[in-house]
Order: sequence, then structure tokens, then C-alpha cells
Amino acid sequence: MAESEADTPSTPIEFESKYFEFDGVRLPPFCKGKMEEIANFSLRSSDIWIVTYPKSGTSLLQEVVYLVSQGADPDEIGLMNIDEQLPVLEYPQPGLDIIQELTSPRLIKSHLPYRFLPTAMHNGEAKVIYMARNPKDLVVSYYQFHRSLRTMSYRGTFQEFCRRFMNDKLGYGSWFEHVQEFWEHRMDSNVLFLKYEDMYKDLGTLVEQLARFLGVSCDKAQMEGMVESCNQLIEQCCNSEALSMCRGLALQLAVSVICLIHTFIGRVGLWKDVFTVSMNEKFDAVYRQKMGKSDLTFDFCL
Repeated sequence: MAESEADTPSTPIEFESKYFEFDGVRLPPFCKGKMEEIANFSLRSSDIWIVTYPKSGTSLLQEVVYLVSQGADPDEIGLMNIDEQLPVLEYPQPGLDIIQELTSPRLIKSHLPYRFLPTAMHNGEAKVIYMARNPKDLVVSYYQFHRSLRTMSYRGTFQEFCRRFMNDKLGYGSWFEHVQEFWEHRMDSNVLFLKYEDMYKDLGTLVEQLARFLGVSCDKAQMEGMVESCNQLIEQCCNSEALSMCRGLALQLAVSVICLIHTFIGRVGLWKDVFTVSMNEKFDAVYRQKMGKSDLTFDFCL
């Protein structure tokens, strides 16, 4: 998984010292020295971009987008290394030069805030698909992600991690600003704003939105077949990820086992098994404070 390449520190002191701050936003250290080059990155009208805050369903969305845009078979996608087909713009590998020279249509991912993405994107070039996820589920997934990878080895508690999330102290900056920036541009002709929960709540509508946005023409029967293929793909992703993460579970604490299994199958409502009443009240207070002026909403009852 490409995200494992991040040099993410494991203790509070290391967290403070190793992030790279750019224009007031904390970014992973591998972004240092390339932000100007990213801003000037050349786009093509055929580009398809997937942008998310980390742990917002990026892996699942990229497979659905690939299926819809390329007309691929879900069984074939399951055999592919899909990350090689959709590189992350700011990651060390494969690098900006190689991504720039990829053949069209390029499919590119990024976790960067809207303001730091290529200037040409702000001017309407390329197609951008943004996905947002219920922040309570996201922070549980983000925490377990830090805990499960050796290169990250986060040793703090979930309460500490959640506090950092609420105080905008994690990589890629404030989730609250990240989603609101894109929400403000949801009416731009080159932006499609999606919610992770809709892949489970109303997959048919989401696939129709994707197909229309990407200019994929199909009749009713073809659309139904595409939705079924996407549903099959989601089931395959969930099952394979859950199985792959079962190795070594006996070494985890009971609460970590619960988080780990549910995180990787992408279950909506994961936070309800982890948040205490007190944590939930504090999170809700911060959420109201930071999202109170926005009409962007999330369903916390699923």
C-alpha cells in the first residue's frame, strides 16, 4: 500500500517535529520541496482525478471509477494492482515526472487540499471526483491505519489520536477545511462531490452520477449491469481486505481486533463500537463549531 511509505512519527514529540507545514497546513514530509511543482503540474482535458482526505474510501472509489471509466470487468480488476494504474500525485513513487508523462487518459489520486492542487484544476481543467466520509468513521479508520503499519507504529491511544484529529494536528491538515473547500466547489463543472456512505446506501444513483460526469453513455440495461458489477467489486474488495487482515489478529488487543476487522471491511457506523459517550459529546461540539456555517451534512445514524 503506497501510504505506508510516509515517514509518520509514533509519539507526540515526533509528531510535532516531523510534519512539514506549508501555508499553515500540516503535510507529510515527502511533500516538502515539491509544492510549487505540484501547483504548476500540467493537466489534460482527459484526466480523471480522485481526491480525498486520507481514509475516506479512496481504494474502493478508485476501483469503481476504473470500472465505470474503462468498462473493466470486476474480476479482472481484482487481479490488477490498481494502485499502479492510479498513482498518488504527491507520493515519492512514481514521482511527478513519471506521472506527467503517463499516456492519456490519466487517472491520478491526491489527498491534498483543494487550494494546493494544480492551478489548472482551479481553472476548470480535468475532471475531479471528490469523496467525503463521515468523520467519526474516518478517524477510527485513520487511527487503526496508523496502528497497523510498521512504518507508522503509532503508540498513542485512540482518545489522543481523536483529539489530534479534532485539533487539525494530523497529516493533510484539517478534515473540516478539506471537505468544506471542495463542498464550496461542488457546482464547478469539473467537480463531482460524492459521499462514501452512498456506495452502501444508494450505489445505483452514485454509479449513474459517475457515468454522467465521466461522459459514459449507456442504456438502462447497461447501467443495471454496471451497477451490479460495481456491487460485485465492492463485495470482493471488502472480503479480500478483511481476509488479508486476519493474519496475526491473535496478537492484537481485543478492542484493536474489533477496530481492525470493521475498518478494513469499510462498515458504515464503525465509530459506534469505539467512541465513548464522553468522546462523542466532545466530537459533536467540535463538529458543530467547525461545520456550523456549512450546509454539508453527514448521516451519523447509518
